[in-house]
Amino acid sequence: MVLLIALGGASSAFAQSKPATANTPEALQQQIRSLDERLRFMEESLAKSVDDLMWYRKLDDIAHVDKVAYTGPPPRVIPNPAGQGARNPVIINAYTFLPKNRPGEQKLPLVVFVHGGVHGDFGTANAHIVRELVAQGYAVIAPEYRGSRGYGRNFWQLIDYGGLENDDVLAGKRWMLEHYPNLDPERVGIIGWSHGGMIALMNIFFHPGDYKVAYAGVPVSDVILRLGYKSQNYRELFSASYHIGKTPEEDVAEYRRRSPVFHAEKLKTPLMIHTTTNDEDVNVMEVEALIKALKAAGKQFESKIYRDAPGGHAFNRIDTTLARESRQEIYRFLARYLSPPDPPRAPLPLGSASTPAQGQ
Repeated sequence: MVLLIALGGASSAFAQSKPATANTPEALQQQIRSLDERLRFMEESLAKSVDDLMWYRKLDDIAHVDKVAYTGPPPRVIPNPAGQGARNPVIINAYTFLPKNRPGEQKLPLVVFVHGGVHGDFGTANAHIVRELVAQGYAVIAPEYRGSRGYGRNFWQLIDYGGLENDDVLAGKRWMLEHYPNLDPERVGIIGWSHGGMIALMNIFFHPGDYKVAYAGVPVSDVILRLGYKSQNYRELFSASYHIGKTPEEDVAEYRRRSPVFHAEKLKTPLMIHTTTNDEDVNVMEVEALIKALKAAGKQFESKIYRDAPGGHAFNRIDTTLARESRQEIYRFLARYLSPPDPPRAPLPLGSASTPAQGQ
């Protein structure tokens, strides 16, 4: 019923906005594209509303679940700088998860969990990982940084890949510490996969004092290299006028600034990196380049390149034995620096004969 109402509203808007003289093929095509866009954003908003409810259903037994709003920096691209409120800070939503049944006076560690995807969001596909973290006694915040889907066209077009989105995530971490006195500011970690892994890297490279430890899974590491092996449609997401506005050919320095591999010398935070040779999204050569850059800079870190791990890009986020073992390795690494109340009790064997891993 909700979807039918949405479709009806979109159709009504289409009919009302149709000019009387719009009878050329080009005008009709433009109207169809406009309607498609409206329907897409309506669908994403509806899906986000459903997902918000599902978070409570999936975590309510072990966590106090909430959705909060705070502010990040003003937009980078402002079409009309003189417009009313044009330079206002951007409002960012975030999910928060606080463990239940923990003594109020007990200081808890915090994990900042950054979602992936170009125009992605923190969907309930991550619920099992949040549950595993909360069960160990971590508080979790998951920011829906600028450009995330589910919040309408205007927010979607605020995307700043490798730029102000990093500040949105940092602001979420700081908001959490300001509002929950039972969190320990000296025990904060940041984790993420793919685009989220990239944001985790950029946060520790530029704000090492804010994080005790970090994990980056299959992280986007070199935006210049990445756009070289992606499709033209993908590249256009970056050169769009509301985004970076230029191609790497036109401003390679800007893309370099947004790529973790070129900031490897800044690493000061304990870091673990995982990837796999058969990643169908983030090509393994991106992460290999990051690992080489960190080694060349003389940095200490932990990394592992799995060989043809089942699941590819999502290999250690799914429900296979290998995935669970890999996550246990992540949790043991985090626990070394964050000391959660209930850390993983015993090491599990890693890898298997069919999916050997290369230690780095």
